[in-house]
Amino acid sequence: MGRLAVVNFISIDGVIQSPLSPDEDRDGGFAHGGWVVPYSDDVVDAFMADATVGAAGLLLGRRSYEILTEAWSDADDSEPAIAAMNRMPKYVVSSSADDLPWQNSHPVTGELASAVTALKDRTDGDLVVFGAGALVRGLAEHDLVDEYRLLLFPVVLGAGKRMFDDRGHLARFALTDSVVSPSGVVILTYARDSST
Repeated sequence: MGRLAVVNFISIDGVIQSPLSPDEDRDGGFAHGGWVVPYSDDVVDAFMADATVGAAGLLLGRRSYEILTEAWSDADDSEPAIAAMNRMPKYVVSSSADDLPWQNSHPVTGELASAVTALKDRTDGDLVVFGAGALVRGLAEHDLVDEYRLLLFPVVLGAGKRMFDDRGHLARFALTDSVVSPSGVVILTYARDSST
């Protein structure tokens, strides 16, 4: 059975919106897009490459899928992380998932909890979720996340979309790894606490 791992860039005040570029997501007038760029370093890059190369597949919301498709589907496959993304299955949760141009992309249809549980049952390895705020909140609401890998950036943005809302429920996780990058990014890995 597969595990579901959420990998997210997050600010000190919990914002996950538009981390990579100014035009990624301007919803709500968000003006701080690209906030992770000043903190990129070899440790952060290596962590993200390992998370990608080690995945058995990606589980994405529609918007994240479109952003990643535009950025990586035609990129140079000589980079191991790009080659892995192009090769691995990409499962897209969307009500309009009929047009999925990136190779090896598949729609996830039906009720979220049962569809994702079935996907985990037939996966050997980690299904990784990048970004996808609405999807992450839905997964948390249905208690489907096995691991959070959070890259906490030393910035307060003051506004923007947050990773969580108040629809989730109590779920306990144990800190299994932590690394501080040279630029001050704290990389925290939390796995489902099996003792509870």
